Amino acid sequence: MNPPAYGSVRVVAEQRREPLIPNGVMGMLIFVVTEAMLFAGLISAFTITRSSAVVWPPPGQPRLPFEATALNTAALLASAAALIWARRCFDRNRRTARLPLAIAVLLGAFFVVSQGAEWLAMLRQGLTLTSSQLGSFFYVIVGFHALHAVVALAALVYTWVRLQRGWLASSQLGTAQVFWYFVAGIWPILWLVVYR
Repeated sequence: MNPPAYGSVRVVAEQRREPLIPNGVMGMLIFVVTEAMLFAGLISAFTITRSSAVVWPPPGQPRLPFEATALNTAALLASAAALIWARRCFDRNRRTARLPLAIAVLLGAFFVVSQGAEWLAMLRQGLTLTSSQLGSFFYVIVGFHALHAVVALAALVYTWVRLQRGWLASSQLGTAQVFWYFVAGIWPILWLVVYR
């Protein structure tokens, strides 16, 4: 074959490949990794502070409700399981994902509301952000998690609304899943470290 004549332009069609991981999911994974580092730093600081204390919790401060928070923890983990169920349903028939996604949202909302009630109870018992190191760490660590839980719950609600309207793409569900799994996955670690 002869090379093209001088001055002619050769056009090469570019083939677009499907990304291995959708962009939204990849972006959320990167975000989750950075947030995991933030929580690792907070947990490390808390552990060092608690281990260097002579008495823990500090005198005059209430014990954190480890057993009572077990129910909230179970609800959050059940929510993550319902989201796995929703994904499986979505992959087979999108309409069948409505119920498990709604269950995931309701269990997530139960967790957020229960944690809010717990905060109010702790405040009534005298545990505040400035009452002690326990109060400071509790409200910062659990507060950051609560912020993540509220935003992730809003993402799940948005996902459910899009599913109801028939506008939900698989990558959008995947992005919400990654965020919710992070919220659900980090919580048992926080619960076991901070509440004990």
